[in-house]
Amino acid sequence: MPYFELMGFGPNGWGRPMAMAAGMTLAVATCGFLVGSFIGALAAWAKLSQSIITRALADGYTTVLRGIPDLLVIYLFYFGGSAALGHIAVLFGGSGGFISVPAFATGAAAIGVVSGAYQAEVFRGAYTALSRGEIEAARSVGMHRFLMFRRIVAPQVLRYAIPGLGNVWQLALKESALISVTGLVELLRQSQIGAGSTRQPFAFYVTAAMLYLVITTVSTWGFQRAENHAMRGLRRA
Repeated sequence: MPYFELMGFGPNGWGRPMAMAAGMTLAVATCGFLVGSFIGALAAWAKLSQSIITRALADGYTTVLRGIPDLLVIYLFYFGGSAALGHIAVLFGGSGGFISVPAFATGAAAIGVVSGAYQAEVFRGAYTALSRGEIEAARSVGMHRFLMFRRIVAPQVLRYAIPGLGNVWQLALKESALISVTGLVELLRQSQIGAGSTRQPFAFYVTAAMLYLVITTVSTWGFQRAENHAMRGLRRA
């Protein structure tokens, strides 16, 4: 079958399933990235805390999650979640055994936890780049912490963090391909299904590569625009 007919949107084409799988990839990566942003912000705050215990916990989190393979984290979430649900079922009189957990939620949570470890370092580095004078000036006029965070700290941390967050987003997008081991039909999994059904693996994997490149290219452009907008007040003549 010709390539364009195979990847078309006709009755025998695989265009629609591949497009839907690309949307699923984008959805799970986005959810995981947002979860990671929340976790990373908390971990960055913990790393900057004056408490030794809090800093140690945050350092341990980032060290462990950046040191073990991402696929292992996904397996731990998937099989660990299944084991937890099995034990809960036993407590309520069930038979236990293997209970499947939602693949999308598992994937988003795993990507979020891994992404959060990297985003924590991005946020921490962005905070250390802030001008101490502005923070001291806010304190000197009696600005309370929440107002100072909302008006001074958060906008500038985000300004300096955008380039690093763009890199973390690319990692989250690539990690989404690993979620196929849980049964989620994202772009790589759909390519495997199509390759097995038609015995034309090259066409499907090339198409998947092109779709990934489209997503990453648009994402890079979007983060670049956001960075230019955030840094517009600091441009040099």
